Amino acid sequence: MSDTAARPGARARRSPAPGTPTHEHISLAETWLASNYHPLPVVISHAEGAWVTDVEGRRYLDALAGYSALNFGHLHPALVAAARAQLDRLTLTSRAFHSDRLGPFCRDLATLAGKELVLPMNTGAEAVETAIKTARRWGYEVKGVPDGRARIIVMAGNFHGRTTTIISLSDDPIARDHYGPYTPGFDTVPFGDLGALEAAITDDTVAVLLEPIQGEGGVILPPDGWLRGVRDLTRRANVLLLADEIQSGLGRTGSTFACDLEGVVPDVYILGKALGGGIVPVSAVVADRDVLGVFTPGSHGSTFGGNPLAAAVGHAVVDLLATGDYQQRARQMGAHLAAGLEELVGHGIDAVRCRGLWAGIDIDPALMTGREASHRLLERGVLVKDTHGSTVRLAPPLVVGEAEVDLLLDALRDILR
Repeated sequence: MSDTAARPGARARRSPAPGTPTHEHISLAETWLASNYHPLPVVISHAEGAWVTDVEGRRYLDALAGYSALNFGHLHPALVAAARAQLDRLTLTSRAFHSDRLGPFCRDLATLAGKELVLPMNTGAEAVETAIKTARRWGYEVKGVPDGRARIIVMAGNFHGRTTTIISLSDDPIARDHYGPYTPGFDTVPFGDLGALEAAITDDTVAVLLEPIQGEGGVILPPDGWLRGVRDLTRRANVLLLADEIQSGLGRTGSTFACDLEGVVPDVYILGKALGGGIVPVSAVVADRDVLGVFTPGSHGSTFGGNPLAAAVGHAVVDLLATGDYQQRARQMGAHLAAGLEELVGHGIDAVRCRGLWAGIDIDPALMTGREASHRLLERGVLVKDTHGSTVRLAPPLVVGEAEVDLLLDALRDILR
């Protein structure tokens, strides 16, 4: 008998055999995973484009797309090819050395954003943390704020990640409660209220951090012109505008960035999710030299940030966006989605908010919760995610066609009857 076979629990460590039913996979996960998520009862084993297949062979339209991490669909051929080619060459050097993939990636991402420099990281939360550090260091070294007094204004209802500092600026009790003491230095104003923002700015304010559209909140749209007003106000006050485009950026709203919808160029773009093509975590802070130039060797870093594999995939993502085809598709399919959703307002849906292929729908709470709606859509072959009670978010991959959007709309009509 081998040592492995003799050890207690050896059989428990074996992977589930092909054909293992859904309930056994879920039982295994519930036994061994911390309960920080509450997933729907589906176990996905394969995916392609806008479709996923579970362990029992059932197919579903993915109308969540990994919270926009899968803007280009599952296993996009160009992105998979870039990853596979790089896997055979070089995956990691750390930033202690140069790699031949990082410079071209950063050059083309900066060009796409109309900026001069890129600071690559891995996760969206890392990018937000990096943007916060950027703003504070800029405030002390460029604006001249006394050390230790820098303040950043944030929006009520925000979602920027789950690190200790980021949940310190959250007003969501589920994300925030029982993780204190909290990081100081943040002031909160209502999302969309320009007057409140102006009143909150002081000499110690170094930045305004916002999502152009609040995704986790339910695809919450600000009033028309608000973002332009914020840009004008921050420019006059010598305050950086940090745009968290982790969910809203990279084609999701029908433009490269959601800020483009109002002709606004922030000082700092915070990017992630779709930048990794659904293959590897890739994030970045993108800004001009007068902002990101505050960093010096050793003042910030990440072992995996900008690794060759991430750079290869990220570069392939930038190449896809550079054509403009995906932005156009998001506009066209998004208009079709919005038209269909608007027809349901007053027929089980209280309100709809759409930008490109991104929608928040408020279901009549007398009918069902958002969680119940997600379960019913699952039964009809559509995967979505609820948020904040009776709200459901829709974010299908940008590769969906009109027939797939119609399938999604039909499924919604069906559950609302």
